[in-house]
Amino acid sequence: MNESEVMIHLQRINSFHLQNQLQIQSALLRNQLLASSRYADPRCLNRFEYEIFSQCGEDGIINEIFNRIGLTNRYFVEFGAGNGIQNNSAALILRNWYGLWIDADPKNAEIIQNKYKQVINRRQLTFLQAFITTENIEDLFKQADVPQEPDLLSVDIDGNDYWIWKNIVSFNPRVVICEYNARYGPDLKWVMRYNPAHQWNGSSYYGASLKSLELLASQKGYRLVACNLAGINAFFIRGDLFTEQFTSLSTSEDHFEPQRSFLMQEPVQRPDFGPFESC
Repeated sequence: MNESEVMIHLQRINSFHLQNQLQIQSALLRNQLLASSRYADPRCLNRFEYEIFSQCGEDGIINEIFNRIGLTNRYFVEFGAGNGIQNNSAALILRNWYGLWIDADPKNAEIIQNKYKQVINRRQLTFLQAFITTENIEDLFKQADVPQEPDLLSVDIDGNDYWIWKNIVSFNPRVVICEYNARYGPDLKWVMRYNPAHQWNGSSYYGASLKSLELLASQKGYRLVACNLAGINAFFIRGDLFTEQFTSLSTSEDHFEPQRSFLMQEPVQRPDFGPFESC
């Protein structure tokens, strides 16, 4: 190796060790959180968090929810799905689910159509490149032949999430995941004013508070059952599916988690997806 190659190699080693240290620290802090009395109830969904392709524990919570309520059509809908490498439903493809992803970004579309060519070709996954509005969301569902009661809906578009979910009225998913804006705490009602052209600029101006989502969910017949420890996503199940397997607590004050950026560290091994066999 020449001097330049040696420097690049050392930088890679240092980066690997740093990421490894951050992951260890993150795991320790997560364990410390779960050791508190707040999470002592064995029905608490945070106890089941883990990641396959999700960002912070969502894969584990999703799996445990459906262990409790069962599956019907194994159909998911997720928007925005990002590039498909880190979202809330990619792992479900490995569990023989079918579904729809919607994302407007052309770069994300290119990656999905390449990485997921195998499952798209066998019609396990439908992908639509589209900018979502309250006016077109149900038409997009109909275009993709989404069943009226999909098992899972995941909403994460960094902006009009509240308004889009509010305007999904002809479809009744059994479980809904929606990103919330933790800046506004557990009890403040706050929703970004609807803007069909909105694109997130990296600031705190996006989405809705957990309290506002809790109230919307109640109007639509859903109950809040968890927020992930990282303070990003809230989990709701349809009221007719609620049983004693879940805690009776269902308000934003009960489940609110502040945003914990230390739980959003990049993994040591970058997640990726490619052709696979289930054997």
